[in-house]
Amino acid sequence: MNPIINKKDFEDLSTNLRDLAYGYIEKYSPSKQQLKVFLLKKYLMKFRGMQTKKEVSEIIDKIILNLEDNKFLNDELYSDSKARTLLRRGYSIRKIQQSLFNKGIDGELIKKSLNRIKENNIEPDFVSAIKLCKKRRIGPLRPDANRELFYKKDMGVLARAGFSFEISKKILSLDKKEYEKLIRII
Repeated sequence: MNPIINKKDFEDLSTNLRDLAYGYIEKYSPSKQQLKVFLLKKYLMKFRGMQTKKEVSEIIDKIILNLEDNKFLNDELYSDSKARTLLRRGYSIRKIQQSLFNKGIDGELIKKSLNRIKENNIEPDFVSAIKLCKKRRIGPLRPDANRELFYKKDMGVLARAGFSFEISKKILSLDKKEYEKLIRII
């Protein structure tokens, strides 16, 4: 084997992966773990070559470290912005925590993001549950004749969304007038 050819292949691979990383960051604003998985998949699909997975993993780690040093990647900012976005969509604190964990965010960063949310909002789970009820038209938005019939179904919807039993019960016991007042405040 000619080492010069291998060196050229190595440089081409790192250049190609770096270009893919820049394109992915420009389009999606990912976490470090998401970017790493993306680059590994691209390597396995397109660039299968002479390098071992360990060498490719080292190249990807260097690319991610370089992007982090140049402030293209920041998991703390990603965690904060993603948590706020999910809260606005009506996700519970538990579901936000699980979503961030699935994205590869460190546990301490998740805790910090959730603490910031709890500091800024009064009962974020309660507010999110109200938003979910509005979005799904359940609970107080159902006609009074149907509320008792759909009580268990509505509790199930709120439970699957990650809300506690107490919050679900509190939301489903609201009058329509109280609910409308709360919606205006939010």
